[in-house]
Amino acid sequence: MSPTPIFAADDVVVIGTSTGGVEALRILVGGMPAQFPAAVLIVMHVGHHDSILPSLLANSTRLPVRHARAGDVLEPGRILVAPPDFHLVVTRDEGSADGPGRFCRATLTRGARENHARPAVDPLFRSAATAYGPRAIGVVLTGMMDDGTAGLQAIKACGGQVMVQLPDEAQAPEMPESALRNVEVDRVLRLADMGRALEQMVEENMVAARNASREAPEWVRLENRFALEDGGMETLARIAAPSTFTCPECHGTLWELQGLSPKRFRCHTGHAFTERHLCAQQSEAVEESLWSAVRALAEKEKLLRQMADSAMNAGYPQTAGEYLEQAGSAQRSGEVLRRLLMTPGPEPAAA
Repeated sequence: MSPTPIFAADDVVVIGTSTGGVEALRILVGGMPAQFPAAVLIVMHVGHHDSILPSLLANSTRLPVRHARAGDVLEPGRILVAPPDFHLVVTRDEGSADGPGRFCRATLTRGARENHARPAVDPLFRSAATAYGPRAIGVVLTGMMDDGTAGLQAIKACGGQVMVQLPDEAQAPEMPESALRNVEVDRVLRLADMGRALEQMVEENMVAARNASREAPEWVRLENRFALEDGGMETLARIAAPSTFTCPECHGTLWELQGLSPKRFRCHTGHAFTERHLCAQQSEAVEESLWSAVRALAEKEKLLRQMADSAMNAGYPQTAGEYLEQAGSAQRSGEVLRRLLMTPGPEPAAA
């Protein structure tokens, strides 16, 4: 029996989501027609935890859906989901010249986390923009912070289209809102309207991009190469400049990517952060350090009181008194830090 022929997709839809994403994805893919004309790739922030997302989506769509496997050819009408703890990215076969997306494949990598996530949305979007150019469509759904914004900027820079979930409908509106603030978004829709709209956008791409080709801008190509191939300091230096900040993941110097808004940072090992994610990571690091200090002060107090007892039993009351004074100082310092950590933060500002 001859093998089933593979028809590579000339168009791709890449979708990113986080908080509230399961139900959002079920509604979106449920609205896609059975003969959807593009490949569909999905990243949801699941970290390293086991994921049954493909089976959950399979109950809602007529399209085949499963976790991506390394080397999968991207085919129209098939949904591939990023597996846990792997970035899902798009790579193009060497020598593939029959259209912008001809024989693009799914690649799985354990590369450095971006915005403290693996899988992350931006590596998928950026790689799809590089491989598919004007025939890539990016979609950002519900989620916290500003993941996906940089990836949508890459897709737009390469001539593709972008769609964002209506923030008022999103369980976590921050990702859509960030995209709307920083990207020239083509469509803002409710989930129930996205499936048919995506089919229309693919058809528009087929007409508009049939004879069009747009090379990815240097910053997109270089950042994509750096993330996928460990491009080295020379590549990073062409798109970024050293900052005064250090990477909260590996503690190396962070480099600020130039000419981008919102600001983003990368270290030479590949970790990447937006300003908001970097601030959140630094806040976590400060809290961890303070709790470690509380623990160390409590242990110091206990040890000094034991030393005071030993000194008193040995007939050295003056030394015992000095130890008790030091123990009291450690206790007071620990109480100050504990009160600081336990004090509630400010109330959120009214909308």
